This record gives sequence, C-alpha cells and structure tokens, in this order.
Amino acid sequence: MTSFVAACVQMRTGINPLENLEVCEALIKDAAAEGATYIQTPEMTNVLERSRKAQLAASNFEADDPFLERLGALAQELNVWLHIGSMAIRLEGERLANRGFLISPLGEIVARYDKIHMFDVDLPNGESWRESESYSAGGVSPVIDMGAVKLGMAICYDIRQPAIFREQSKVGAQVLTAPAAFTKQTGEAHWHVLQRARAIENGAFVVTAAQGGVHEDGRHTYGHSLMVDPWGQVIAELDHDEPGILIGELDMAKVGEARQRIPAIENARDFLVATVSVRGEMVS
Repeated sequence: MTSFVAACVQMRTGINPLENLEVCEALIKDAAAEGATYIQTPEMTNVLERSRKAQLAASNFEADDPFLERLGALAQELNVWLHIGSMAIRLEGERLANRGFLISPLGEIVARYDKIHMFDVDLPNGESWRESESYSAGGVSPVIDMGAVKLGMAICYDIRQPAIFREQSKVGAQVLTAPAAFTKQTGEAHWHVLQRARAIENGAFVVTAAQGGVHEDGRHTYGHSLMVDPWGQVIAELDHDEPGILIGELDMAKVGEARQRIPAIENARDFLVATVSVRGEMVS
C-alpha cells in the first residue's frame, strides 16, 4: 500500500460522555463510509469540562471505561485503524492522564500515549490554563509500525515542541499526528504555521483532528482539522469550527520524495551552544 485514505473527526465535545460518544460514533461511521481506513478523533474526545471536580467525576479508569470499549468494538466492526486523539483517563490519587489510543482493525489497543507537554499558559485575551493542575504528564513518545506506514503520536500542545517530531521521524515515522483542542485565539495565530513547519522540517505528513466551536463549559476552540503533506502543502482542511469529517489521501511515496530532495534529518549535526556575556550597553 503506497497510499491510503485518512479521516479527521472534528467534534465539539461537551460535558456528557454518553452524548459525546453518540456524536463520535456517527462521525466515525460517516468517515468509514467515505473509504477511510485510518480515522483520527480530536484531543479530549470523551469529555471537556473546565471544573476539575466535574472532569474527574465524568472520567473513568482505562480498564473500566465504556467509551473506550465501545470505540474498540466499532474499530473492529468497521475494520479500520481508529486513533482516539485523547481521552481524559482517571489515575490513582485523583489525577488524570490526557491519553491517546491507537486501536487496530481487530479492535485491540496497540499503542497508548500520555501527553508530555502540559498546556500551562496565560494568553493575551486573559485566558489562563493550567493543565498540570489536573493531569500527569507522560514521558514516552511512541512510533507505531502499522505495516505499510509508521505513525507517530503526539497531542495538541506538543506541536510546539519540534524535538518530539524530529525524534519520531529519525526512527521512521512518516505520518505525524497532534490531535488537538486549540483555543480560538492561538489557532488563529499559529495553527496552520505549526502544522506546516513540522511537516516541512521532517518531510512527513501531519494529520490533526480538532475540537471546534463554543463548548458547554464555555471554552472556544478553533476547529480547522488539517492534513499537510511532506512538502508543507495543505492537502485537506475543514475551513470552519463545526463538527464534521475531513477526508484526504496520503501517498507515502511523497515522504520519500521530500526526504530525498531535502534530507534534513540526515544532514542534522550535533552541536554545542555557547553563551557569551558582553559588558557595556547597546549603542542606539
């Protein structure tokens, strides 16, 4: 297989996991009906709730999560690779993991990824987020050999950390992923350039399913689920923040072509950084 049909499921996740599951299942089925064999959902597919207490109450331990069980069965029913961008998963000690899952067409979880970089920011419009107050960061970045393609897993804010994607590419990743719940403000400023930069740097596809619109908890996410090719060209985009599906064909030959033209990974060298202190003042 030199190419395959991929899909991004764009959602507006609310505070009720069962309602979110119904929406998610319907969109996944729509994507499969369009011929997608790899389907990705966004960050926080199961529940989005500002209140830490409510988010904990709405989340389950992985072994007991009916949302995850249903989606595993759906992947098997549809015979697709299902990438759950992430879910809020309970941990011991009233903590959560922002955890992504890759489920095979057999319905088996073949990879997990706990988001490494926490979204702890203070934005110009007054928005303040402290993901680390509720979530425990991961420390392992997976690359999965799916047979005909190698896929790297990341989540949302990780896209601002190029080292993850470079290390994944160095071990063969051809498709880089960062399913997201970007805020409207940061999305308008940075969304497209970040996806395109990671694709260009690594000569890889970048696929990002997104949350979009005004959610029940009041947050406003950017939407614009995106697929970028290894030359940095946008090949598919949902140009809005409404729920829906994005379909695109990923031709793996383009990865080899881009990396042959500009072998940035092979050309990279180790180096030292020297800091220099200079006395005196700048001359204006």
